Amino acid sequence: MENHLEQRLYQPQKLLEDLRETDAQRFRTAMKCLLEDKKDHLELEDVVIDLREIRERALQSPGVIRSLFLITLERCFQVLNALECVEILGRVLRRSSGSFIQPDITQRLPQDLHEDAFKNLSAVFKELYDQTSAHSQRALYSWMTGVLQTSSKATGDSVSWVSAESLWILGRYMVHLSFEEISKISPIEIGLFISYDNATKQLDTVYDITPELAHAFLERISSSNFDMRNTSTIHRLGLLVCFYDDLEFLDAAVAQVLLHQMIKCSHLRGFQASIQKLKANLLDIATENQTLNETLGCLSDAVVGLTYSQLESLSPEAVHNAISTLNQVSGWAKSQVIILSAKYLAHEKMLSFYNVSQMGVLLAGVGTQALYSMDRKDLVQVLRSTVSQHLPDLSPAQQQGVLSKFWQLTEAGDTASALVDIQGVFFKGVSLFDLWREPVFNSTVLKEKELRRSQALFLYELLSKTTRKPDELLRSVVLFSRTGQLVKGVRCSHIEAMSVDSFLVHFRYFENNLSLLSPYQVNCLAWKYWKVSRSSMPPFLLATLPARYLASVPASQCVPFLISLGKSQLDFLVLDSHKKNLVLGKVQQCLFQDDSIADEFAVDMLGNLLCHLPAAIMERGITPRAWAAALHGLRDCADLSPEQKAAVRRRLLEQHGLPQNWTAETTKDLGPFLVLFSGDELSSITTKFPHIFQQTASKMTRTLPPKEFLWAVFESVQNSRDESPSSDPSPGCHGVVIPSSDDILKLAEANACWTPDALLSMEEDTFIRNVELLGMVKGFSQPQLIALKEKAIQVWGMPFYWRQHHIVSLGRIALALNESELEQLDLSSIDTVASLTQQTEWTPGQAKSILQGFLEDSGYTIQDLKSFHLVGLGATLCAMNITELPLIKISEFRVVVARIGTLLCSTHVLAEFKRKAEVVFGDPTKWTASILQELGTIAAGLTKEELQMLDKDLMPYFQPSAVKCLPDEIFKELSPEQIASLGPENAAAVTDAQRRQLSLLQRQSLQQALDGAKPLSWLDAPQSASPTRIPSSRSPLGVPVCWGLWLGCPLLASVPKALW
Repeated sequence: MENHLEQRLYQPQKLLEDLRETDAQRFRTAMKCLLEDKKDHLELEDVVIDLREIRERALQSPGVIRSLFLITLERCFQVLNALECVEILGRVLRRSSGSFIQPDITQRLPQDLHEDAFKNLSAVFKELYDQTSAHSQRALYSWMTGVLQTSSKATGDSVSWVSAESLWILGRYMVHLSFEEISKISPIEIGLFISYDNATKQLDTVYDITPELAHAFLERISSSNFDMRNTSTIHRLGLLVCFYDDLEFLDAAVAQVLLHQMIKCSHLRGFQASIQKLKANLLDIATENQTLNETLGCLSDAVVGLTYSQLESLSPEAVHNAISTLNQVSGWAKSQVIILSAKYLAHEKMLSFYNVSQMGVLLAGVGTQALYSMDRKDLVQVLRSTVSQHLPDLSPAQQQGVLSKFWQLTEAGDTASALVDIQGVFFKGVSLFDLWREPVFNSTVLKEKELRRSQALFLYELLSKTTRKPDELLRSVVLFSRTGQLVKGVRCSHIEAMSVDSFLVHFRYFENNLSLLSPYQVNCLAWKYWKVSRSSMPPFLLATLPARYLASVPASQCVPFLISLGKSQLDFLVLDSHKKNLVLGKVQQCLFQDDSIADEFAVDMLGNLLCHLPAAIMERGITPRAWAAALHGLRDCADLSPEQKAAVRRRLLEQHGLPQNWTAETTKDLGPFLVLFSGDELSSITTKFPHIFQQTASKMTRTLPPKEFLWAVFESVQNSRDESPSSDPSPGCHGVVIPSSDDILKLAEANACWTPDALLSMEEDTFIRNVELLGMVKGFSQPQLIALKEKAIQVWGMPFYWRQHHIVSLGRIALALNESELEQLDLSSIDTVASLTQQTEWTPGQAKSILQGFLEDSGYTIQDLKSFHLVGLGATLCAMNITELPLIKISEFRVVVARIGTLLCSTHVLAEFKRKAEVVFGDPTKWTASILQELGTIAAGLTKEELQMLDKDLMPYFQPSAVKCLPDEIFKELSPEQIASLGPENAAAVTDAQRRQLSLLQRQSLQQALDGAKPLSWLDAPQSASPTRIPSSRSPLGVPVCWGLWLGCPLLASVPKALW
């Protein structure tokens, strides 16, 4: 039975055949078994099978899910009742990625579903709306409306079939109704619909509605005798309120109600520029005959549109009175938060726990010095209260200000109790030195906390000294560390020391927290598994071992290997490009036993490996039947090569033709791939579907799109302008198209296509309202940045007059400031400096000017610098002279070592920081793994002699950034044993220049590290790899009896009768 079930797990097509051929009674048993969660066990004579475990495992296999999906459509409605089949279909679809719902699904659905089953199935499709392609949405809409029209009592073209109930059934699919259909809806029916209690909830989810359809719905609602200016009606409009256009003679109270409802408009897909215009108009009406101070609390999130001058005109009392509104608004710019926080604190006079608890999102505008000056008791209350949820939004300097004050009066013996008060991600700011202060530690303290790797290494080692037994330690970690963060601190020696049974029992814990592990830890897990139970080893772990171990995967085990590897991230498991090619060679060897990727099941099996297939396979090796599923997977590939992109583009042209012939649905479905096409090819899309194209472009935030694509976005926005391009009449700007606020909002990264002249010709109000958006554009060239800087000087005056909120708002524009301009800035606040040091492209001269400007304007000497000053100064610390660095106080340096260890300073500066680290952590030859990890790039300041003295087992705990920073002449002094012990991640960080300095023996050692060779302390490895296979006999403790038994009850029904 085990062998039979195992085969079906890895050959889901045969499972499908079994379920097609089995008799109705056994089919019913299989489906019922899937449906009934209450049935946990199945007894077959003297064998008891755990159905719950099997069911869960089955539903984790994409191929099994697809088989169940297909057989449910083919047979279920003939054997079971429709309601049961709909429930099964819903369960299966929810487990899928959304790719199962293809346009042809409607052809497989029964045409005679009774009312309840139809409603339930429609509810499933509505739930999966966002995972459904545009073509499939259109097909499902047609199917739903076909059923609804058949059951409608409407007759004749003049009477609409759309009733209140049909609108409710359609749900989000109501946005697919045509303008004509909406216009024919009976006033009585639309009135009934709006009267439904759940109408607002439904209208709150029509994220993809267009202005035309929204206006059509608003018109029909208005025709049904609803008063469109009545507060109750406005509350029922959902996202339709975002397109409210009846502003004539609107009174201020109604405008305020509309603004309050428009908070939800940020969820709409597109049309944000029009919404901002509507909000601005409503803001004008809402404040008519009243001052801004009087209405501030009634303007909802429209206050985000207030300019600096408007915010600065507010009285502290008005801000205080409106704080309950202001503290919940999302979308504030940092500069606005600074102004409002200052106004609020001007009224409150001092910073107390109560005041801070009222600030919400505005807490980020409180200065670092003010946070540091808080009474410690108030600060402790902040850390223990719900206010702590806003602490991760503070800048690193502000966070350090809070932590340094918190630790200031904490006695050494109180460290453990103090650590309890530091919650979540904020705990990552606690220094290794502060953890050292506590000699005894309880793992329960770590609940819900996030850890840096250096913290985890230290804490796990500390706990291991008190627990002594590795098995008990890991058990307590699993029990008390809900976030799994402490797993970052498990060293190879801990893994090796675990007993066989304990390792196999707890491996699931490591697997569930794989994203928290380093590549070196995964490599250690692989070696341990290989040593103790290679027959049950998860196949993806083989990829982390030397490439020759891949030969141990026989052809019969190719499918489990591909499935396991496809569920992982290959770029994380294998960092060396040469080894990755070998792994992919094995993948192709396994894949092409059948010569091609033949169907959707093969795509399911490959999973994330799709992204790594050679271009030739993408173009010619995927059959048309498999292409739709493959394309769905390729959407998520973040880093396709130019050859892969070209192959996908040719395949898309082959299937869909030239873009000029595409429909709106095709354009939506191929959205992520539009960057593959030339500007000429995209021009027809930008003309036919400008909103779809611009909306697609706005989602591309993971990587910077190609320049040609950005130009297409730019031209699309220019061509779809509501008004004719205006020209600035000022000298030198005649005929120049001036950026408007609408343009800047729609263009996002495509703002990089403006000429410097256009940016300089921008209207002052446009610049003021959009300076922060422009400051976030990554693609601006130096001439463009200089033009924007000159615009800032035109608007605000010379840099000497700029205030903190001006400087903070500049973002990358500040990079255009030359050294003399930087010297003019008021840099007395570390928060101003911290905003500048967020940029990483400063020249050494600019960095020196910022550093000197802070010291001169603040009046501090280097000896006076607090830890939060060091954090705020960031990379400008690299501009310090060698004679200045020793002046930094050790007491301040030691608590921000991890922050300073992220800086890429010169070798001389790193060497000086290393000398300070010696004062904190002692002799480098006695440094531990946690110390090396904490130091980051500072460890690159070690001398040749110190580096040679380090134990080889510490080499994996250098950070990759430190390895890169090691001077070539120092790196070559490492012994072959030390280099072989670097681990895969650090070995991959070795630069070409460093590699060229190595001897032949050292290069061989480096290759061993890249390959994932066994740690030198585990030298009992066999010289040759022996075959790996999935077991069909009893497995060691903690390992499921058989992977095949994960398949689920449908497979049990498919087992031949002789086995029952």
